[in-house]
Amino acid sequence: MPQTMDVLLRRYFRYRQWRIDKVVANVSLYQNRLLKKILVRQQGSEYGQRYNFSRIKDYADFQSAIPIIKYEDIVDTILEMMDGRDNALVTERVEWFAKSSGTIAGRSKFIPVTKNYLINGHLKCTWATASAIYNEDPTARLFADKNLIMGGSLEDLGGGRTVGDISAIMLKNFPKIGRRFSTPSFEVALDPDWDKKIKYIAQHCTEERVSLLGGVPTWTMVLFKEILAHTGASNISEVWPHLKSYLHGGIGFEPYRKSFREYLPSEKVVFREIYNATEGYFAIQNSKDEDGMLLLCDHQIFYEFIPYEEYKNSNPSVLTVDQVELDQLYVMVITNSSGLYRYVVGDVVEFVSVAPYKLKVRGRTEQYINVFGEEVMLSNTDQALTTVCRRQAAEVRDYTVAPVFMMADSKGGHEWLIEFIKAPENITAFAAELDKALRQINSDYDAKRYKNMAMDPLVITQLSSGTIEKWQRKHKRFGGQNKMPRLKNDRTIVEWLLSYK
Repeated sequence: MPQTMDVLLRRYFRYRQWRIDKVVANVSLYQNRLLKKILVRQQGSEYGQRYNFSRIKDYADFQSAIPIIKYEDIVDTILEMMDGRDNALVTERVEWFAKSSGTIAGRSKFIPVTKNYLINGHLKCTWATASAIYNEDPTARLFADKNLIMGGSLEDLGGGRTVGDISAIMLKNFPKIGRRFSTPSFEVALDPDWDKKIKYIAQHCTEERVSLLGGVPTWTMVLFKEILAHTGASNISEVWPHLKSYLHGGIGFEPYRKSFREYLPSEKVVFREIYNATEGYFAIQNSKDEDGMLLLCDHQIFYEFIPYEEYKNSNPSVLTVDQVELDQLYVMVITNSSGLYRYVVGDVVEFVSVAPYKLKVRGRTEQYINVFGEEVMLSNTDQALTTVCRRQAAEVRDYTVAPVFMMADSKGGHEWLIEFIKAPENITAFAAELDKALRQINSDYDAKRYKNMAMDPLVITQLSSGTIEKWQRKHKRFGGQNKMPRLKNDRTIVEWLLSYK
């Protein structure tokens, strides 16, 4: 039966790949069609009536009629929807609310997810991901072997409404045709107790024939460590010899690539990036040999992009996908079929290809350091750290960076708090090389560091193992899609960590 199912689904994936290729060939057509469908479908909602969706005839009307918004502009409405208010942002009844891992300020977001958006957006994108895998590897056995996804958990709000990680919402509503090919059981996968869940997987899933694994890198490494402790194996490829695909997202993967290759030394294991955020499933790495993720343009999301340098302007330029250029930073804005209209996601992206449209996430609009005019972004710190770790044979579990503010008798700078898996032999030399690498990557940082005129060299404080986990548990960010904020313009997180180091 599993073999028959796999054969049937291969045919479906060939169709899905044909459909993706068709959209890629004419992105503007499909994006404009989608926008019209969204506006027509939601014109009866309170939001649609307020902004006269029924009178919008084209993109120019859309731009002039509907304002660009952030989460703070609709949070009160969303909270009322969670309490039972209907027809506020969408005409459909909203059953699910996807909970983010928390903004840089520490507050979670709750994003409405309609049934249509879940099925034709998020879940449809999982089929697109599977299509990409089968398109590159005809011998893949996603629906003959087992798939293990490190999902989150759900909470019943009452009244038929549920809140939880988007990964958990997707798992809970995954089509029955695919459930038999998942491990562990959905009940275990959705358990909110991450310690219990990780131990269960290590004890009960290591005998399964797992061919696909997915999860945030930091939490996947916690699982790997538990599995090796339980089995006594030297690496995960010994435990799961049939594993061929690891899907990762949520944080930059480069600082972890070396560690993952040690855990998964088998040459047949492909690391594939996906861009599945709380607000939407945006892109997939459809080619294992090409850096960049294919923007999915027919999956219930209409895209716009604000040039990063204009983001804080009162009237910034706003571009459609066919207007973006290579090697430019953009803030992504989405309109979806689930109640978000011209909504700033908060991610900063860069297109590495425009034929087809492929992008990389370079940072967050609120996760950067610019205390001295240095404009350091997450992609800068990830890249610099990866480069220096490779040179000095070091491995990082996690890190966070904060400013050291100027005093009357001293200059400012940056303090890096790093929890190593394998620390460098000389932390002072490591810090000097990291500072040099960051200067080479970021010209603004280099200018402020010139002759130490505005900033002193960065300093590194080494955290003892488990310190970041203590912070995550204390602030209820342990497990799931939760990530350590890596760049912050104040020292709130750093000072807490220093008190426990």
